[in-house]
Amino acid sequence: MDAVATHEVLNQPPPLVDYDVFAADAALSEALSREGAAWATGELRSLGTLAGSAEPIEWGFQANANPPVLKTHDRYGNRIDAVDYHPAYHSLMQVAVGEGMHAAPWADARLGAHVARAAKFYVWSQVEPGHGCPISMTYAVVPALRANADAAAQWEPLLFSRDYDGRNLPASQKRGAIAGMAMTEKQGGSDVRANTTQAVATDGHWELTGHKWFCSAPMSDVFLMLAQTPAGLSCFAVPRWRPDGTKNPVQLQRLKDKLGNRSNASSEIELDRAYGVLVGEEGRGVRTIIAMVNHTRLDCVIGASATMRQALAQAAHHAAHRSAFGKALLDQPLMGNVLADLAVESEAATTTMMRLARAYDAADEGEAAFRRLATAVAKYWTCKRQPAFVAEALECLGGNGFVEESIMPRLFRESPLNGIWEGSGNVICLDVLRAMAREPQSLDAFRAEVLLASGADARFDAFVSRLDAELTDIDAIETRARRVVEHMALALQGSLLLRHSPAPMVDAFCASRLERDWGVAFGTLPARAPVDAVVERARPKS
Repeated sequence: MDAVATHEVLNQPPPLVDYDVFAADAALSEALSREGAAWATGELRSLGTLAGSAEPIEWGFQANANPPVLKTHDRYGNRIDAVDYHPAYHSLMQVAVGEGMHAAPWADARLGAHVARAAKFYVWSQVEPGHGCPISMTYAVVPALRANADAAAQWEPLLFSRDYDGRNLPASQKRGAIAGMAMTEKQGGSDVRANTTQAVATDGHWELTGHKWFCSAPMSDVFLMLAQTPAGLSCFAVPRWRPDGTKNPVQLQRLKDKLGNRSNASSEIELDRAYGVLVGEEGRGVRTIIAMVNHTRLDCVIGASATMRQALAQAAHHAAHRSAFGKALLDQPLMGNVLADLAVESEAATTTMMRLARAYDAADEGEAAFRRLATAVAKYWTCKRQPAFVAEALECLGGNGFVEESIMPRLFRESPLNGIWEGSGNVICLDVLRAMAREPQSLDAFRAEVLLASGADARFDAFVSRLDAELTDIDAIETRARRVVEHMALALQGSLLLRHSPAPMVDAFCASRLERDWGVAFGTLPARAPVDAVVERARPKS
């Protein structure tokens, strides 16, 4: 019997599909050229078209609906410590690795390689951010791994391979490898100096015994870990398989049942005299992993910016195709204010992210000093803005945004992650204070970048003067650290937008973020703000 048609489906937006995620993002495409990677435009157009197509979008849904499954033993009782992922996860990984998001800048001498990689990671993360964890860790591990020339020579050919190989085999039998990290323990968390895992030197290598409370992407081929030696906390490269082809005793105890990031496995592990090699100087483990931490923090900024962009794209697309009270939501003044406010936040994050990526391309001391401080500042602020941003974008879809098919619940669950990973808010703010005190050249480089926009807008100049007063007042500065870092982030974003964004975007940012003609929630831009022009620049056109 045919179904009875009780009504006609009207006033429902079409899916946001079959569009170029890269080309639809003016802030990103302009920054790619400006920051030195115009040569990658063709690659980004191809990737953007793929990211906006139906099949990869479905991969994202499938990978989240079918999370990884832990298999500690085979049917005969042998310990295997394996994790099964849905095929959609492997499809996402294949594209990411094939596009070089995991390691290309380390093997590509072209200026702008880190910028191109950042843009790709931003575009592809909008399909599904969960699989980006092992991609980011592989990218970040390389500079730390180079503290042991032999280990780097062994692993880099596999890590640089663009042939993703997800098989559970010794790395010597695979076409490519992925790297991970396992740093924190139950008792310490971010305070890694409280780690109790012990490493003992044995026959030319080390054996690690202890535990790790968070080991993300446990099917990676090699991990960086911290362990105590007689000289203090040290860094080690620990493979999943021993050099003789036997399984390294890195035992997976359980997978974390997480709020979001569900397509990616995060595990608790036990180390029972696991084989490892020392990376860097014994007793200087924290110093060894600093380069890795800075790169993963950069990826936190990229990931947060990407999630915000995708949430904005969904909200603006919905508002352009749905009507209420006689006209499109996009044309309703209050909805326009909300979307414009979100668009300002998104463009500020994206522009900052791309400028940071350029700092990782440059070899001079000034850029190194700038990225040391600016990465932490941007990580704090962008990741702090992400959850509130995604919640507001979800609300733009009303009840439709609260159902899984809209992708918005997944983005919302993901939104707190970047703020926690690689240092939560307080840890980051204290790191900023530490950097300014111990490396004053980093503050000089940061201020020099901010002051490139001096004289462009009186509101900006006044804000920078207030920031300088904050920075010179050391009374209770640790208590005020969040306020100080927030002001630093807004000064940097304001400087970048003044130099690179169109006048409507600049005016809205300066009026709200700098002059403080703004409420607490999104959607409180001043009535004079050029809402229509801001939204039109940000809205994706499918």
